[in-house]
Amino acid sequence: MGAFHAYDIRGIYNVDFDKYIAYKIGFFLPELLKADKVLLGRDVRLSSDEIYDAVVEGVTDAGADVYDLGLSTTPMVYFATARYGFDASIQITASHNAKEYNGMKVSRTNALPVGFDTGLGEIKRWIEEGRQMKIEKEKGKVIKFDKKDDYLTFLNGYKEDYSNLKIGMDLSNGMAALFVKDIFGDQPLYICDKMDGNFPNHEPNPLVEKNREDLKKLVLDNGCDVGVIYDGDADRVMFIDENGRFISPDLMIALLGHYFLEEKGEKGAVLQDIRSSKAVGEYLTPMGAEMHTWRVGRAFAAHKLRELNGVFGGELAGHYYFRDFYYSDSGILASLLILNVIAKLKNQGLSLSQQISRIEKYQNSGEINFKIESKKEAMDAVRDYFTSQEQPTASFDFDGYRVEFNDWWFNVRPSNTEPYLRFLCEASTKELLDQKVSKTKEIINNFK
Repeated sequence: MGAFHAYDIRGIYNVDFDKYIAYKIGFFLPELLKADKVLLGRDVRLSSDEIYDAVVEGVTDAGADVYDLGLSTTPMVYFATARYGFDASIQITASHNAKEYNGMKVSRTNALPVGFDTGLGEIKRWIEEGRQMKIEKEKGKVIKFDKKDDYLTFLNGYKEDYSNLKIGMDLSNGMAALFVKDIFGDQPLYICDKMDGNFPNHEPNPLVEKNREDLKKLVLDNGCDVGVIYDGDADRVMFIDENGRFISPDLMIALLGHYFLEEKGEKGAVLQDIRSSKAVGEYLTPMGAEMHTWRVGRAFAAHKLRELNGVFGGELAGHYYFRDFYYSDSGILASLLILNVIAKLKNQGLSLSQQISRIEKYQNSGEINFKIESKKEAMDAVRDYFTSQEQPTASFDFDGYRVEFNDWWFNVRPSNTEPYLRFLCEASTKELLDQKVSKTKEIINNFK
């Protein structure tokens, strides 16, 4: 039962959960969400079919119908949930995790995420308590519900002219391969472009540097203008520039401003997570953005963007959320919009690296992980030390602490999915950054 987390259900299959747990999740979900039909999609992982069979049996034993999307990206499940009026949906996936993992992303009406605090915790409790499962005499049906063409039509509505770009794409042997070639055709150079649940080339997590090495080589060897890499279930996307340098995903929130705020003339709320560079808000505010900072993860971001009726938003982990997409995230949609911007920049004589240099103003540590037990005590110690040294200009106390000063800021937070305390720092100079990181390590190491 170690698979229930803040955002989703995920773990090593047959260790953290198994088909019997999957059955129970399927059985209890219609009751939890008051749904008589459940939309169901799955990724290409080796265990997905077995989990699918168990979930189907659970849902139908509870008397609800299963609408089967078949193989799908996670965003396609969000799209179909909202577009066709489902009150419950499941995507069977472990997103970016290694092949031995699997899990479920659960959504409710309007594709709003169901996290631990909004329903998954209740299902976990029912399972642990051994709640009775009375199989209905009239079982539910399984209905094939292929909406790939509808989703493709939706995505193609955002496609513009990329004929001036040389694009390298790494599909990570994941679910992006369902749609990407139908959208972009033969123009990009593709690698890892066949769906394969063994992920034979690299794990489907673009945040890890070694998983981007093949794409970097592709870009540099072929003189590409940009490299694009998706994660396993295609809800995230990341980019490298023409020099092979990885672009921190939060900076792409700023780049999206050119599409929504500049080109489309939209004004209003833009969402960033608590780890985002100060440069993002400084870049977007003059364009008309009203910046909002919120917690990490779809379970929080999608709700917040809807509450704000925000135009778009993004996270350091490479998720991008759009009002046009039911306030949900889509890696393929994000890549279309960002490539739209990059193509126009090239027409103006600007490379991707040149444009990013206009946005990126600060030195950034990236997330540093500390494996410690006393997370709260260590977090408090970091905050208390630095606020005793100088007066903060801003402070946030959700997802740990984000404390801002005149020429630097930090975020320290416990991971929601792994046994780590995460620290991220940004400063006006490399010397100041190194100083603050060094002091933080000294403080946190006292708790090991």
